[in-house]
Amino acid sequence: MMRTKRSAATTPSTVTAAPGTTTIKVKVEQGGRIVVPAAFRHSLGVKPGDTVLVTLEEPDTIRIRSYPGAVRRIQELVRQYVPEGVSLVDELIQERRAEAARE
Repeated sequence: MMRTKRSAATTPSTVTAAPGTTTIKVKVEQGGRIVVPAAFRHSLGVKPGDTVLVTLEEPDTIRIRSYPGAVRRIQELVRQYVPEGVSLVDELIQERRAEAARE
């Protein structure tokens, strides 16, 4: 039986991860793996097997976002440009039907 070494990158139970307020030093492990501390995973709502987005923001900065959180953010950005009471889905369906009728 092969045993794996647990990461020393653990978060003390007293640490709560609030955006921009908590920084924890972790090590890059074999194969480039980085352990995301439990408090951070909990704050993001990330569980084992979930998909996250990793972005290189600057030459020395990596951002990790939950996939659902990133989708919500994009929806919020798009919503700023859609007038109240307008359904983009309905408009798209109407355009597709018009295209089909022209064919």
